[in-house]
Amino acid sequence: MKKSTKNTSWDNVAHWYDTLLAGNDTYQTRVILPNLLRVMAVKKGERVLELGCGQGFFTQAFYKEGGEVTGVDLGKDLIAIAKRQSPKEIKYFAHSAEDLSMLADKSADKIALVLSLQNIEAPHKVFKECARVLAPGGRIFIVLNHPAFRIPKSSSWGYDESTKTQYRRIDRYMSEAKADIEMNPSKKDGPTTTSFHRPLQYYFKLLNNNGFAVTRLEEWLSHRESEVGPRKAAEDRARREIPLFMLLEVGALK
Repeated sequence: MKKSTKNTSWDNVAHWYDTLLAGNDTYQTRVILPNLLRVMAVKKGERVLELGCGQGFFTQAFYKEGGEVTGVDLGKDLIAIAKRQSPKEIKYFAHSAEDLSMLADKSADKIALVLSLQNIEAPHKVFKECARVLAPGGRIFIVLNHPAFRIPKSSSWGYDESTKTQYRRIDRYMSEAKADIEMNPSKKDGPTTTSFHRPLQYYFKLLNNNGFAVTRLEEWLSHRESEVGPRKAAEDRARREIPLFMLLEVGALK
């Protein structure tokens, strides 16, 4: 088996991320998980592969739905946590999603990439491998921070006092970008992770070049509400209108 020699910045925040997902009011728990399980509709015995599985939050959910689950993540510390916390039936590999040589051809019925593709430097390699390991009739499910509204260091919330409107400011969209994101901005010189921005057409073209087509697109909103105050109505209205996450369901071109 070919071993990856790359490092992942997410290992720097492995225990912080595990603690974060232990909470009950996260986007992962309240927004992404219920929507993803609804869309994926994992059936008993289906072979589910999660790429960029982290500490196993979603892999464990897929297992509870009856899937035969495998998780892959480049972060060794994250995989160690996943193995400690998961049923022994879930298989985990500390490996790059860009090289799935440890997995057999046509060995997955469903592949999930949950908030992971945006942290991968070479997604063309990932989709090439997905084309190999995905079984005929299989599906890929990709969840992203919405690339039209959440652009690292190039988008932000703003408020127009004259119209009492909360709005989303977008400084750039079409250009691909790479940014280091501080996981705890209040902590000086704290750990960072790397995030990549790509416009929607990038993903659609890349999928098409690897023999895939998007069969479903959904946009998911925040579940949160503002506390009572002069901007509450505007902030809550903006949450209902501007999605934070996007899902792509992908299948093979016929």
